[in-house]
Order: sequence, then structure tokens, then C-alpha cells
Amino acid sequence: MNQRVWFVDWLMVLEREAIPSYERARYRSWIIKYLKFCKENHAIVCESSADAFEGRPDLVRSSEAPACRQALAWFFRRAREQPGGEHVPSPATLSRDVPPVAATDLGKADWERRLIELIRTRHLLWRTEQTYRMWAWRFVQFLGTMPIESAGGDEIRRFLTHLATRERIAASTQKQALNALVFLLREVFKKELGDFGDYQPARRFRRIPDVLTPEECQVLFEQLEGTTRLMAELMYGSGLRLLELLRLRVKDVDLLRGMVTVRSGKGGKDRTTVLPESLMGALRKLKDRLRLLYDQDRAGNLPGVWLPEGLDRKYPTAGQSWEWQWLFPSRQLSVDPQTGIRRRHHVQDAAFQHAIREAARRARLDKRVTPHALRHSFATHLLEQGTDIRTVQDLLGHADISTTQIYLHVIKKPGVGVKSPLDKLGTANQYGKQV
Repeated sequence: MNQRVWFVDWLMVLEREAIPSYERARYRSWIIKYLKFCKENHAIVCESSADAFEGRPDLVRSSEAPACRQALAWFFRRAREQPGGEHVPSPATLSRDVPPVAATDLGKADWERRLIELIRTRHLLWRTEQTYRMWAWRFVQFLGTMPIESAGGDEIRRFLTHLATRERIAASTQKQALNALVFLLREVFKKELGDFGDYQPARRFRRIPDVLTPEECQVLFEQLEGTTRLMAELMYGSGLRLLELLRLRVKDVDLLRGMVTVRSGKGGKDRTTVLPESLMGALRKLKDRLRLLYDQDRAGNLPGVWLPEGLDRKYPTAGQSWEWQWLFPSRQLSVDPQTGIRRRHHVQDAAFQHAIREAARRARLDKRVTPHALRHSFATHLLEQGTDIRTVQDLLGHADISTTQIYLHVIKKPGVGVKSPLDKLGTANQYGKQV
């Protein structure tokens, strides 16, 4: 019951299952909730923690318990069927001498092996590989008896239309599926796909972002402490995305020039943004503490931190250099899913998201507060202060200014002074007397 389960590719295995799409979606939802529960509570993935999860009425209502139990039963059953799925290698056995995890996962079908080989030859990201393989298997399910090698532009068109009309996915998800399938058929199978752009596009929604006032930001920060508060203030003060914040290296924060450099941000682009002067002292103290942790890791002969694609081969020891260390490292070591190496990673996104949600709850804010709301607030407050929208676009790293213009809908525009007609009615003041 307490034996730890190692099932990294559960999502890809789920997508291959011959079950209805709505059932796969339900399984996926419950498994993600359970894994998130384990991460937030520092529990191992095992059947005992699954029982604890199912027994939480605040997470699993009684009416939902059968569906939850069915999804987790599938998860553990299929995990036991995977090679090495019933245990995690001990830290002592994880080194560069053992075969990497990715090297043991070469795909089930011939077409998948060809896809994996090309992805790794081009050194695409691990997440990109997982995403492309997932969409390829969903496409195989959609094709039914037709071999995937025989598919072309017409089949892609029908699949994308199916995603938009039957599964009602978001436009960004449909675009992700399109990129994956075009890569598979055009790059792996060398097919000329022609023009298939007349598929039914998924509906795009332009939503107004959730923005905090400066006062709400201050109240939120007061509910945080230590490094977590510093991370939140830096995210707000520099307008960073969540992963941009977590992936900062020591060298990316220039205290002398007052500048933060974002490496390989969205779209693989680099940019610079402002570094708040009020955080200079805290960041200096943080780097002093990181020096101690860095010295401990080097004394323990730990492998270096993960490096971007190509750098690990060009500079094999760069991951052990001070300047490449994570600015916000995790306290615990973790196993790199691509290489199998046990090393120090950065703070997990779920841990930081949970901290922000809990701080918002304690602050009693009546808005949906996520880490990304801090980035939205950064942009909105700059525009309210009169900062040029092109400058805000550059600081945020938006490729198109229309993306930045969404914040014009939420700023307080001085001088407009529009009042509701209800305020002109004398009867509106009766609520003040009742209170």
C-alpha cells in the first residue's frame, strides 16, 4: 500500500486507451488533482496517499467518489504494468552511469520511434516531446483503422474540426494540436500536406484579466514571508511570467545595472525588464544564502543544474558554475525526467501557486488571485501611471501590441468620471441606512 509508484508517462498512456474521450477527460482531471494533492502535502504517490485523498470531503465530494476511485484505480493498475513502475530508483543508483530515463522510452509503435528520434535529434524540449507524442496518439485514436502513415491534410482538417466542435477545446489547444500533427506528417513522414486551412477554428475568447489594486498587492505581500514573498514581489515588480520567475539564474539578475534578463521566454525570446530598487537589499542577502547552498552541493559532488539545450554538450561543467545556479532553488533534490539524474531543480510551480492562493485567502481578497494576476497588475499599474504602451509591451515581452492593449480595458482612466445613473436617484442611499 505504501510502495511508491513511478509513472511519468501516465498522460500519454491514458491518451492511448480505447475509452471514450469524455471518460479520458474525467480520468485526467482526477489524476491531476491527486498528484497535485501529493505535491502540496509532500506525500509519496502510493495507494495509501490515494486513500487519504479520496477521504478528503473538501477535495472529493461523496457524489464524486466513484468517479475518483475509478480514475485512480486505472492509474495504479497501469502503473504496475509499466517497466519499473512500482518503484523509484534509490538516490544512490542515480548517476550519469545509468541509462537515462528518456533512453529507455523509445516509443511503442514504429511511427512513434521515428517521431522520438527526430525530436531528440533536433534537441526539442522534453515538454515538447511529451506534447507531440500525446497529440499523435490522440490522432491515431481518431483515425481508427486508418494507419497514421496514410493520413494527410484532409484527416488533419477533420481532426481539428472535431476538437473544436465536439470536444470544444480552446483555440490555443487546437493550435498546439495542429503544430504537433504538421511536425509528424511533414517532418517525419515527409508528406506534402497542401492547403487544409479551412478547418473549423476553435472559438476565441478575449477575457479581461484579473487585476489587483496596489493596495491589494500590498495586503497580499504582507501575508507572505521569506523567499516566497520576495518571489511574489519580484514577479509583480518586474512583470514576469511564472516560469520566467522560476527559471531565473543567478546571472540573470544584475544588481549593479538594475536589470532582470529573461532567457528563452515565451516564443524562445530573450528580453530585459526592470528590477525594483526596493528589492536590491533582499536579493543581495538571497545570493549570500545561495552561496552557502552552492558550496554544500559542490562539497557533496552533486551534478550541476540543468542547462538549456546544447549548452550541456558544449560546456559540460557549466551546470556546476555559480552563475548558472537557480535564483530560487528547491530545498529538495529531484530526478530529472529526461536524464534520470538526481540534481537540484528550481522551486516547483505548484508550490508557489499554492502559496499565493493561501495568502489571498488569508488576506480575504474577493478576487481570483493567481501568480499571473501579479503580472497583469504590473502592466495595468504602469499604464495607469502614464507609461507608454510600447514600453509596457517590451517589458512584458508581447510580440503583438494588441495583446498589451487588453490592459487598457481595466485601467482607471483619469478624467473620464462616468457615473452610474443609479447614483442620481435618491432612493439609492437607503442601503446605507439599513447597514
